[in-house]
Amino acid sequence: MISMKTYNVAVLGATGAVGTEMLKILAERNFPVGQLKALASARSVGKQLPYGNSFVTVEEATESSFEGMDIVLGAASADLAKKLAPAIVRAGAVFVDKSSAFRMEKDVPLIVPEVNPEDAKWNKGIIANPNCSTIITVMALYAIAKVTPITSMVASTYQAVSGAGVEGLRELEGQAAAFAKGEPMQANVFPYQIAFNLIPQIGSDSGNGYTTEEMKMQNEGRKILHMPEMKVSCTCVRVPVLRSHSISVTFRTAEKISVQRARELIAAAPGVRLVDDLAQKQYPMPLDTSDQDIVYVGRIREDLTDDHGLTLWCCGDQIRKGAASNAVQIAELLI
Repeated sequence: MISMKTYNVAVLGATGAVGTEMLKILAERNFPVGQLKALASARSVGKQLPYGNSFVTVEEATESSFEGMDIVLGAASADLAKKLAPAIVRAGAVFVDKSSAFRMEKDVPLIVPEVNPEDAKWNKGIIANPNCSTIITVMALYAIAKVTPITSMVASTYQAVSGAGVEGLRELEGQAAAFAKGEPMQANVFPYQIAFNLIPQIGSDSGNGYTTEEMKMQNEGRKILHMPEMKVSCTCVRVPVLRSHSISVTFRTAEKISVQRARELIAAAPGVRLVDDLAQKQYPMPLDTSDQDIVYVGRIREDLTDDHGLTLWCCGDQIRKGAASNAVQIAELLI
């Protein structure tokens, strides 16, 4: 009988929307877990979190939590990630971090496993998990980018409330319930009412009129695709959708790619599904892409302003492929 090697895994920030999803996906994908630790703040200690057919008890995340761990999946804030990263690396574990803390560090790989798995090899104990909208967009485009460089991109993201965590979900559900009863709607998580509204700001002002969230598409996209010259203009919009981000992308390629060729490349790409038939009203939508890992791509058409340009629409579950599943896939690369 062949005995399977197991790995000791800790999930940091285990009680949040992404952390609980990481536990779910570790079990779902049969990751060879030996010892499992669910780490969170002191106030969550003792809480039971589902893991497969059993439960794992939450422990407090401290600098001594990582001894004996092989892999730490991070779903905590950037501040906590920065604070605990040295202890994780000292303990000899690899830290796969979802926060923005290390994404643009030169010696930290930024990984989407279908796109740039080879970059995981040069990690020095930390691997960054990209921004959710960036992951979904590069998943839609990577098959084309492998054939010809993408020189520029104009993107608009339509981001679900769960991108702001469990509290974002509760706020939209609470406002919808209040509206049905004719009661006033409370806005705490978002700066304005999100039910029946759109908010064209995610992140803070980065100093050039774009938000920090909008600049991630260019900065992270360049690093993942190995295209340092790619220019990206992005607008990020919070929409009253519970789960799954949508992105409209118009992009220019160095060599002209026909719509038919783009469809063929995307249809053959792992982790992607072509859903593109306007006549039959077939296109990617948040409801269809929620609670699974495939990125749906459709509405592929020529850009009428540039003969080297194409436009498409894509959707993906930002809690799973945009965060938790991508992290577990990175862990799979490591083993």
